[in-house]
Amino acid sequence: MHDVVVIGGGIVGLATARALLLGCPGLRVTVLEKGDDVATAQTGHNSGVIHAGLYYAPGSLKARLCRAGQQATKEFCDANGVPYATIGKLVVATDAAEVERMHALEQRGRANGLDLQRVSGAELREWEPNVVGLEALFSPTTGIVDYRLVARAMASEIEAAGGRVLTRARVRGITERASDRAVHVESDVGPLSSRVLVGCAGLQADRVARLGGLDVDFRIVPFRGEYYQLPATAGALVSRLIYPVPDPSLPFLGVHLSPMIDGRVTVGPNAVLGLAREGSPRGSFRAADVASYLAFPGTWRFARHHAGTGLAELRDSVFRAGYLERVRKYCPSIRLSDLLPYPAGIRAQAIGRDGQAVEDFLVRRTDRQFHVCNAPSPAATSAIPIGETLAADVRPLLA
Repeated sequence: MHDVVVIGGGIVGLATARALLLGCPGLRVTVLEKGDDVATAQTGHNSGVIHAGLYYAPGSLKARLCRAGQQATKEFCDANGVPYATIGKLVVATDAAEVERMHALEQRGRANGLDLQRVSGAELREWEPNVVGLEALFSPTTGIVDYRLVARAMASEIEAAGGRVLTRARVRGITERASDRAVHVESDVGPLSSRVLVGCAGLQADRVARLGGLDVDFRIVPFRGEYYQLPATAGALVSRLIYPVPDPSLPFLGVHLSPMIDGRVTVGPNAVLGLAREGSPRGSFRAADVASYLAFPGTWRFARHHAGTGLAELRDSVFRAGYLERVRKYCPSIRLSDLLPYPAGIRAQAIGRDGQAVEDFLVRRTDRQFHVCNAPSPAATSAIPIGETLAADVRPLLA
């Protein structure tokens, strides 16, 4: 009998197992990851940004956990020798409408307690000679890191504390029985029983929750984020993260320039409806994944509301010239030949029956199960406080 079984070896699942073991040494905690290694899905395919909490509604769980997570992530990296850099972020407004939205974004960021600086167009050219805009908003505490390295360091801490991280351990069934106050799991590594189960299944969150008997009133819809990388000769093109002003009606932040911790500079991502939950390469298709969201009424309501944006994203996915145009709004020196291949990522987005994208973190539970059903960006930044919050909810069931 385990104390806790965690499903999912991404950064949120690992952070939860770590928090449980740090808070209660000696617990019997096992993480089940169906991949060959930890951090093979969303955690290992993102922009590598340590977010400051600029975009999120004041008072929301996202805003609170992101601010706490930024500091916690940097402290974890310092303690475990994981390289990171606090290079700051510039959100660049290129027309009058974007300037107005940028000012609203500034108010939101300041309400979240951020130290922000407004930058004029002339100052912007001094700071970043290859970037143009009417104004920009500077977030000095935003950083960059390789979250795969963070996740692997967490896995090492878990095992050093007596926990287990098992890979190639796909979960096939979950049964919660009140008679023995336990949750029984059927998996590729055999049956396991635990006093509490925590699901952090990311792209499979709705399916794993349904395995556990929960009434799932949302659907995970995969969005494929396509990136390019710039040539090595363009490594000095920008020294900070460069973001456009986001469209507040969409749950995505737009195509941005991201210096990576390994010295490369990436461009992206866009957001194209995915045809496979775990198929990053172009052309990936899984009929069961497509059928899952096409059979859900919320998907069609979402699609009707965002049809124009969806078609534009699809066009720019097919034709690099459209993708380039979005970047050249704020960095006109980039050429089509500069957009070199780079691996895409898949983002898990929960869509409700009403067709609205679930914007905040979403956790559903039973008597002995907790399922993280929606953990969009900035989940990687916020993983440590998310794990601590889940661990605090779990501990009373272990007393």
